[in-house]
Amino acid sequence: MNNKLARNFLSAAIAAVLLAEAAPALAQVGLEEIVVTARKRDESILKVPVTATVLTANTLDQYAIRDVRGIADMTPGLNLNTGPASSGVLVSLRGVGTSTNNPTIDQSVALVTDGMQFTQGLAFGASMFDMAQVEVLKGPQALFFGKAAPAGVISIRTADPTDEAEVIFRGGYETEAKEELGEIILSGPVSDTLGLRLATQFSDSEGYFHNKAVPANHPGLSAVFGPKYASLGAAPVTEKRLGGHETLLVRGTAVWEPTEAFNARLKMNYGENETQGYGGEIQYSSCPEGTTSTFTNTLLGSQAPFFKGVNFIGGDDCKLDRDIYAIYSDPSFFAGLVNGGVPFTDMDQNFGTLEWNYDMGNDLTLSSVTGLYDMDQASMTSGSATTGFGNPFMIQGTFEREDLTQEFRLTSDYDSEVNFMLGAFYQDGSTEYELQLPTNSTYNTVGLGPLPPYLAWPAYDIDSETKSLFGQVTWQFAPEWELGAGVRWTDEERSASAVDKLLPLLVPAYKGLESVPVTLAKPDLSGDNWSPELSLTYSPTDDMTIYGNLKRAYKSGSFDTAGAVANGDDISFDDEKVTGGEIGIKNRLMDGQLLLNAATYYYEFEDLQVEAAAFDPLAGKVGTQTINAASAEVYGVETDFTYAVPEVEGLTINGALNWNIAEYNEFDNAECYYGQTIAMGCNLLPDRNAISRYPSPPLPAPYTAQDLAGESLVRAPEWTANLGFNYETPVAEELTLRFGAHMKYSDSYSADLSNAPNAEVDSYVKSSATISLSGLDDKWMLELIGDNLSDEVVSGKCSVRSFADTVIFGKAFPLNGTGLSSQGLGGLGEAACNAEAGRAVWLRFTYRMF
Repeated sequence: MNNKLARNFLSAAIAAVLLAEAAPALAQVGLEEIVVTARKRDESILKVPVTATVLTANTLDQYAIRDVRGIADMTPGLNLNTGPASSGVLVSLRGVGTSTNNPTIDQSVALVTDGMQFTQGLAFGASMFDMAQVEVLKGPQALFFGKAAPAGVISIRTADPTDEAEVIFRGGYETEAKEELGEIILSGPVSDTLGLRLATQFSDSEGYFHNKAVPANHPGLSAVFGPKYASLGAAPVTEKRLGGHETLLVRGTAVWEPTEAFNARLKMNYGENETQGYGGEIQYSSCPEGTTSTFTNTLLGSQAPFFKGVNFIGGDDCKLDRDIYAIYSDPSFFAGLVNGGVPFTDMDQNFGTLEWNYDMGNDLTLSSVTGLYDMDQASMTSGSATTGFGNPFMIQGTFEREDLTQEFRLTSDYDSEVNFMLGAFYQDGSTEYELQLPTNSTYNTVGLGPLPPYLAWPAYDIDSETKSLFGQVTWQFAPEWELGAGVRWTDEERSASAVDKLLPLLVPAYKGLESVPVTLAKPDLSGDNWSPELSLTYSPTDDMTIYGNLKRAYKSGSFDTAGAVANGDDISFDDEKVTGGEIGIKNRLMDGQLLLNAATYYYEFEDLQVEAAAFDPLAGKVGTQTINAASAEVYGVETDFTYAVPEVEGLTINGALNWNIAEYNEFDNAECYYGQTIAMGCNLLPDRNAISRYPSPPLPAPYTAQDLAGESLVRAPEWTANLGFNYETPVAEELTLRFGAHMKYSDSYSADLSNAPNAEVDSYVKSSATISLSGLDDKWMLELIGDNLSDEVVSGKCSVRSFADTVIFGKAFPLNGTGLSSQGLGGLGEAACNAEAGRAVWLRFTYRMF
C-alpha cells in the first residue's frame, strides 16, 4: 500500500472515529433492504447468487453521478476509457473488456436501461440522469441478459412517477469545467391508475482541459514555401478549453396499473450532445526520445535544411494533466473537411421501452419488454495528434444505429419446491458507418507527400438478427437449499456490405460514380450458441446465503470497420467465449447493522476479441483490426461491507476490496509496440513484404508480433479498493446536515494492448467528498460536491506510435526499428492516451414544490 493510499484511507478512518466520539449514542437503525433484478424478478440482494455492487438513488444523487465513470469510481474492478469518434465508452470488469476502437464491436460489459440491452459503446452516454438504482452484476450473465455480457452487466432503472405530486427544480455550477446545469422534474399521479413523470436536464460546459496549442511558425518553411505553409496547414485554436459540451436530456415515464393483475411502464428518452473536442481527449503521457522529430531533423534536415526543427509534437509536457496541445486544421488544405477544421462529436439518441406484466392466474405472470433505439452521430478528430503543425490527415465520419428488441417471459410463483422462468428474445439491428480520412495538401506542396485527397473513404452497412430462447428451473429441495439450472440458446445472423467512395476520385474508370461496391471474402456470419448456468444456494438463516455457480457465456462476432477495405478482404471475427464460476457468501449481521459479503471466482476465456497489428495510415488503417487471437484466465477474490454504526444514528461506513488476476494464456500474435526490438520480444511473424518496400540498403524481414502469454489484460489492475462513509444528523428543528467521503484506489495497469512499458498507468487514489444542508422534508437542499479532489487524470486506452514523426513517416526506414535487431532513429514510440477529466467541484441547489 503506497503512502498516498495510506494517507487517504487513514483520513477516512480518523473522520469516522471523530464522528463516533462526537455524536451521542442513539437508537439502532438497520440498513435498508436492497432489491435487485439480477434474475429478471425482484429479489433481495441477500438471496441472489450473483456478485453485485448496487448504487441506490441516494448515493447516485449525493455524489452527482451522471456517467459510467462515476459508477466505476464506486465499483471495484470496473474500469473504462472514453474512446474517440464512434467507438464510445470502452468498459472492463475484472480486467475483461473491449480494447479496440472498432465502432461495430459489442462491448464485453452490457448496458441494460429499463430492461433494454445496449452493446455499442456510444449508448453508454445515454440515460444517466434521474436514476433510481444501478446494479453492476459481475461475471458472465448470459442466461438472463443474452449474447453480450461475458464480463458482466450494468443495469440501470430510472425513476418512476411518485405517489404524490412533486415538482423539482435544480440548478448547479461546476467550477473546474465551468459547467452550468439545470433540471426540472414533474412527477405524480394523474388518476388512481396512471402516474406520469417528466424529467429534463440541460448542461453547458466549457471543458476541463486547457488547450494550449498554437500554430507553429517555422521560418524555414515560410521562407521557401510562403507564410501560409509555416505551420503545415494548422489553424488557430479559438476555444481555449477542450471537452466542452452542450447536452439536453429528456425522459418521459408513464406507469399504468388499471387492475391488480396488469401493469405497464412506458419510458421515452431523447438526448442530444454536442462536444467540442475529440470525445476521448488525446494527450501524450510519455515521450522517451523527447518531442523532437527525427524524420525532419535527421533525415530531411540533412537534405532540405528548411525542415530542421519541425517537431510534430513539440511543446507538449508528455504527462497526463489538464494541459493539452490539440491543434485545429485549416479546411482550405483538406478535401471535404467539416466543421471548419475544429474537432467535434455530435450525437442524437432516441430510445424507448414498454414493459408490461400480466398476472394470468394460477401463480403465472407473463412479462414483455419492447425496446426501440435510434442513434445518429457525426464526428471529426485528428489523425496523428500533432500539437503545432497541421495533421497529415484527419478522421471524420457518420455513425447510425437502429435496434428493435422484444422479450417475453413467463414466470411461476408456486407455493411449492419447483418454480420456473421461460423466455424468448428477438433483436433486429442495423448499423451504417461512413469513414473519411481527408489528407493535408500542404504535405504534397512541401515535398512530404505524395498523399491522395483521402487516405480512405469506405462506407459500411451491417445488419443483424438475433433469436433466443431461455429458461431456468429452481428447485428448493430442502428449506435451506435451492438449486437453479438454466440455459439460453441463441441463433444469430450478421451480414456486412461495403463500398469504396475513394476509387471514383482516383481511378478514371470509376469517374462519375458515387461509390464502388467492395466484394468481401466473408460477408455473412451465422451460428448458434448454448449458454448454460447452474447455481446452488444455501441459506441456513434469513441473514446468510452461501452460493456457488457455474456459467458459460459468449460475445457475438462481428465485422471490423476501423479502416479501409478492398476486394477480397476478410473483415469478420468470431465469437468470444467464457466458462467458469464463483463461490460467495452474503451475511447480514448485528441485527441488520452490518452487511458483509465475499466471493472468489475463476473464468477462462477463449477466442478473445483483441487488436491486431494493422496500423498503416498509408493503407487507410488508422484504427485497429479485431481478430480472435487470445485465450485468458481471470481469477480473484473480492469482499465488501456496509456498516450502520449502532452508537451513531445516521452514520454508515462502507468499503470494498478486489484482488484480481487477468492474464493471457495464449496471445502469440500480439502487436509489437513502436521501437520494440527482437531482444525486447518482437520476434514473431516476419513481414516478408517489407523487403520489397526497403530494397536499399538490404534489410532482414522485420518481425511484427510478440507473445504476451502471462501478461495482464488491458485495464486490469491487480488491486482495487473503495472506502467511504456517510453521516446524516439534524442540526436544528427543521434542518438536516449530511456529509460523506469516498475514496477509490486502483493499482497500476497497462493501457495498451501491446503492453508497451511507457503505456502503464501508475496506481492512483481518487477522493470525493460531499456536504449538504436541507430543510424540512428536503423541501430545499444546498450541496457542495467534490469529485476526484486529488485531480487524478488517468487513461484506460493508450497507443504507442511514432507520433513525433507523425504516424506516416514513422513507418519508414531507418526511423522504424520495430522487429529488428536494434531500434531505429525514432527510438521507443510516444504514448498518446485518451485522457479522462480530473477534478470536479459542484455547487447545487434543489427546490421541491408540494
